[in-house]
Amino acid sequence: MSVRPRASASPLFTPHRTDRRTNRRAKAEFTAAQAKARHATRPETRHTVTGPDPELQPTYPAAGRPGPASARGGRLKLPAHRMTTAVASGAYPFLAEGGLGAQGIYVGQDVHAEASFCYDPFALYGRLEGFTNPNILLAGIIGMGKSALAKSLALRATAFGYKVYVPCDPKGEWTVVARELGGQTIALGPGLPGRLNPLDAPEKPYGISDEDWTTEVRKRRLLLLGSLAKTVLRRELHPMEHTALDIALDQVVAYTQQTGTTPLLGDVAFVLGSPQHLDAATGESSGRLGRAAEDLAHALRRMIHGDLGGMFDAPSTVRFDPSAPMLSIDLSRLGGTGDDTGLVLAMTCASAWMEAAISDPTAGRRWVIYDEAWRVMRHVALLERMQSQWKLSRGLGIANVMVIHRLSDLLTAGEAGSRGRALAEGLLTDCSTRIIYRQEADQLASAATLLGLTGVETQAVAALTKGRGLWKVAGRSFITQHLLHPAERTLFDTDARMHAKDREFEYFEEGS
Repeated sequence: MSVRPRASASPLFTPHRTDRRTNRRAKAEFTAAQAKARHATRPETRHTVTGPDPELQPTYPAAGRPGPASARGGRLKLPAHRMTTAVASGAYPFLAEGGLGAQGIYVGQDVHAEASFCYDPFALYGRLEGFTNPNILLAGIIGMGKSALAKSLALRATAFGYKVYVPCDPKGEWTVVARELGGQTIALGPGLPGRLNPLDAPEKPYGISDEDWTTEVRKRRLLLLGSLAKTVLRRELHPMEHTALDIALDQVVAYTQQTGTTPLLGDVAFVLGSPQHLDAATGESSGRLGRAAEDLAHALRRMIHGDLGGMFDAPSTVRFDPSAPMLSIDLSRLGGTGDDTGLVLAMTCASAWMEAAISDPTAGRRWVIYDEAWRVMRHVALLERMQSQWKLSRGLGIANVMVIHRLSDLLTAGEAGSRGRALAEGLLTDCSTRIIYRQEADQLASAATLLGLTGVETQAVAALTKGRGLWKVAGRSFITQHLLHPAERTLFDTDARMHAKDREFEYFEEGS
């Protein structure tokens, strides 16, 4: 219980012998003291206030704090702080970025700058510092829109005169895109009429002598045969096996030049399985080379009589058309059983056939897209072919695009320090453009390590929504929202089967 303070005033005592003026002043002071005492003893009155609660009223009027403390009129002075643009972009990696310019393919919107985002690897090469190659890595979990981005880049690139090649389409999604652009699609698989001869000799580029071109074609054919054998045998070839391949290929080429035909894989396998032909070429009769080539002959037999029989051991049913805007090779009939060996062999042959077709550096600039590249990361032979194409991208005028799900897919190429791991990480190093869509929480650490992401970038990758990705272009960072045209959205719909309506069945009664 609170105690109310009390005030009192004693009677006025006026001493004798005081003048009148002093008495009046004393009486006035006494009267004021009495009035103060009466007001002090009264209970506190509460005034009813209408409107908002007084405690919620603003502390200062709308015009701001009055007086010298208002910080107006230039009275507030802070010390100046200077920093370089490199430091500013490190502190604010997205807000401080000015973009890549308006030249190139329209992708969408820069989320932080709220401006259009355009990209063209051929236009950026030589103009952007640190942009050393046109190769692209595209990674993202399922359903975030990475396939739509790859197809959109390919479709819009044709408007700039670029050609698009898809050497491996494991799911058959690029067929409809190629058809809409008026391009070619070769479907390979058991029971299909499509045939590709990987030993086809391409057209000789302008300015190369016949002798030099013959040597180049021979080297490419040997590399292809070696890649096929290593994929099936799952090991490196021995020196005598390399010799057997050389001799077998030379004998087949010499025979086809006399008959005016084209070398086939079956011809090479026949020579490898005939010790007398190999011994006759070396001038020996011991049969050592024939015994060394037995494994090679059986390895190539799968391409002739095995599950891939007929697809790559016959003359090509389609000739490469360099004027076609897009060419895709549909391999959706292969690799559905869980064993990727057949798919990898088909990819190796298809890649070799397409490389021979696009080897002319004067044929213009082209995009080569490896969709679902994660399926081949465990096969060193195909990684070696991809590395060669990555290294020659500038000389050939091609932009390679590698599409994977997770950054950790690169680590499945082999153990640390292995040949496969080194090749996979080399492909990543040779990509000046890294496009990262959303990654799962358990993948963020490996993604940050492989790509050198900052803490801000790592948090951004974890929170990306559909169609939004982190673009790392020569060390510069962008958060970009990919925008699709309604026609593109329909064309690139990979969830059509998920949203398809159930088929309607008609039930008939017996006897109807």
